[in-house]
Amino acid sequence: PTLLWVWRRKSLVRTYRKRIVCYSHVVEAKCCWPQRGCSIAALVKMSRGYTASMLLLALLVQNAAAFYLPGVAPMDFRKKDLIGLKVNKLSSIKNQLPYEYYSLPYCRPEKIVQSAENLGEVLRGDRIENSLYQIQMRVDEQCKILCRIEALTTAQAKAFRAKVDDDYRVNMILDNLPVAMVKMRKDESANTLVKTYERGFPVGFKASLEGQTEVKFFLHNHLRFTILYHKDAQTDLARIVGFEVEPFSVKHEYEAPWDKNSPVLNTCNPGRMIYVTHNLPPQPVAEGTEVIFSYDVKFVASDIRWASRWDTYLMMMDDQIHWFSVINSVMIVLFLSGMVAMIMMRTLHRDITKYNQLESGEDAQEETGWKLVHGDVFRPPTNASMLSTIVGSGVQIFGMTVVTMIFALLGFLSPANRGGLMTAMLMMFVFMGLFAGYFSARLYKSFRGEEWKKTTLRTALLFPGSCFVIFFALNLLIWGQKSSGAVPFGTLFALCFLWFGISVPLVFVGSYFGYKKTAPEDPVRTNKIPRQIPEQPWYMNPVFSCLVGGVLPFGAVFIELFFILTSMWLHQFYYLFGFLALVFVILIITCAEITIVLCYFQLCSEDYHWWWRAYFTSGSSALYLFAYSAFYFYSKLDITKTVPMLMYFGYMLMASIAFFALTGTMGFYACLIFVRKIYSAVKID
Repeated sequence: PTLLWVWRRKSLVRTYRKRIVCYSHVVEAKCCWPQRGCSIAALVKMSRGYTASMLLLALLVQNAAAFYLPGVAPMDFRKKDLIGLKVNKLSSIKNQLPYEYYSLPYCRPEKIVQSAENLGEVLRGDRIENSLYQIQMRVDEQCKILCRIEALTTAQAKAFRAKVDDDYRVNMILDNLPVAMVKMRKDESANTLVKTYERGFPVGFKASLEGQTEVKFFLHNHLRFTILYHKDAQTDLARIVGFEVEPFSVKHEYEAPWDKNSPVLNTCNPGRMIYVTHNLPPQPVAEGTEVIFSYDVKFVASDIRWASRWDTYLMMMDDQIHWFSVINSVMIVLFLSGMVAMIMMRTLHRDITKYNQLESGEDAQEETGWKLVHGDVFRPPTNASMLSTIVGSGVQIFGMTVVTMIFALLGFLSPANRGGLMTAMLMMFVFMGLFAGYFSARLYKSFRGEEWKKTTLRTALLFPGSCFVIFFALNLLIWGQKSSGAVPFGTLFALCFLWFGISVPLVFVGSYFGYKKTAPEDPVRTNKIPRQIPEQPWYMNPVFSCLVGGVLPFGAVFIELFFILTSMWLHQFYYLFGFLALVFVILIITCAEITIVLCYFQLCSEDYHWWWRAYFTSGSSALYLFAYSAFYFYSKLDITKTVPMLMYFGYMLMASIAFFALTGTMGFYACLIFVRKIYSAVKID
C-alpha cells in the first residue's frame, strides 16, 4: 500500500490512521495492522547502540504517522460481513458508446443509488450504482435467485439483442476491484500458462443450435462469482484480493407454480447436488420468453496480499515486445541525436571562428551563410499575435503533461483511483493557464506588439474553445444515442466554470506579469529595410521541410502511441508511466534537435523567416499522429457505426491538436535559444 509519512513533533506515541497503527521508538519503528500483533517486518532498524540512538533522535525529532491515499485504503471484513456489489456501465470495443447498467432490463433494487463520482469518471461514462446482489464475507452461496422476468417484452428482447450483437460487456465493482473473467494464456518465454484477467463479462452471445442454421441470441443469466481473499493468521479479519466471474446461459426450469418466497429450481439445486454447467440448454432472447437471473458465490483463500491485488489486472503478455520496442526506439533516437549534435557543434564552431576572424570589408562582402541575415533574423514575424497565442497554449499543455506525469510516476494516479488521471489532467491544464499567459505575453512583447489584451484573450480561448466545440458537438451526438457517455448539464457547467472562472483569470494574471517585465534584448540590431531573400532550392520549400521535420518526433513516440491507443479504445489498463516519461524526454530532445538543424539550414540559405517554420517543423508530427490513428482505426478496431466512428476521429483530432501545440512549442523555444546563442557569439559591427 502507498504510505505517506507525516512528521509530527511528538515522540513515543501511538497513532491510529486509516486502520494502521504505527509505533515510533528511538531505535525502531514498526507498523502493524490493528489487533494483529505487529506481524509486518520493521520498516526502520537502527543500531541499538547509544550513539546511534542519539543520532536518530536528533534527526527524527518528530514522530511518524502513516495514512493511505484517499480512495485506496484497504477494507477489513469479518466473516458474514455484508459486502456491497456495485454495477457499472456497459462497455463495448465494437461500439464505443457506454450505457448504464439498468438501461437493460436487469434486476433492479427498489431504489437505485448512484455512488459519488469524480470528474474523470463522469467524463469516461462511468455510472456506479447499487444492485440486488447480496454477498457475505466468506459465506458461499449456490443457486441464489436474483429475480424473475415472467415474459420479455418486445422492447426488452430488442435491447438485449442489440447489446449482444455489439459485444457489450457488463462491469461490476466489489471493494474497488472490477469484475474480470479468467483467461489462461501461454507465456512463450517460460512455456507455461499464466493467469490473466479480461475485464467484465459479455451480456450474452450469438450461436446456432445443433442441427439448425439460424443464428440466435442467448443471455448470460447465471453468474458464478469467485472472490479471492487474504486472511490474517491471528485474527478473523480478511481482505478481498480478487473478483472473478464465470458467466453461464441456462434456461432455468422449475415445478409450477412459481413460489416467489422460496423458489426451487430443477436446473440448479444444491440440495440435490445439481449445479449450473455449460452443458445445460441456454437462455434464449426472444419476445415472451421467461428469464430467471441467478448467481453463485464462492470464496477462495489466496496468498496474494492486498498491496499486490492489481498485479493480475495489469499483467501484459507482450511486455517483451514493449521492452524491446521502446529500447530500440530510444537507441535509434539517441544515436541520431548524437550524430546531429556532433555535426552541429563542429559546423557551428567552424562558422563562428571564421566569421570572427574576418576583418576586412572585402572579406565581409564575400561572406555567405547565416551571418548575412543578422540584420533581419529577429524581425517580428507576420501574425505575431497568433504565434504568441499558440506558443502560450503549448506551454500550458507542456506544464500539464509534466506535472501529471510526475504524479503518475509517484503512484497517485494508479488504476485503483478510477478517473484520477483524467481529473488530474484537467485540473493541471486549468492551473497552467498562469504560465500560458506569462509566456505568451513575454513573446508578444519581444515582437514589440501592443495589443497584449487581445493576445491574452486569444490565448485563453483559442485552444480550449476549439476542443470544447468538438467535445460539445460529439456530446450532442452521444446524447442522441442515450449513452451514459453523454456529459450531463451539471458537469458541463463545472467544466465551463473551470475554464472561465479559473483558467481565463489565471491567463490574464500571467499575461499581466509577463508583459510588465522588460523584454529580452536582441543580440543584434534589426535593419529598417528587409533583406531580399534569394531563390531557395526545392528541398528548402517550407511545406517539404516541415513535413520532413515531423518524421523524427513521431518516430520517437509511435510505439508508445500504440499502447496508449490500445488503452483508450480497447479498454485496457495503462500504467507504464516510466516508459512514457522516458519517451517524453526523447520527444523533447528530438523536437529540439530536428528544429535546430532545419533552422540552421534555412539561415544558411539566407532565409530569415524562421519563426513560424520553427513551430511547424516539429509540430507537423501531429499530422503523422492523426494519420497513424486512422491506420489504427482500420487495422485494429471493429467500429462500424457512424456515431462511434465520429467520436473516435473527433477525440483523436483533439489529441492531434494538443500534440501539435506541444511539439511545436518545444521545437520553437529550442530554435529561439539556438538563434540567440549563435548570433550573440559572433562579432557584428
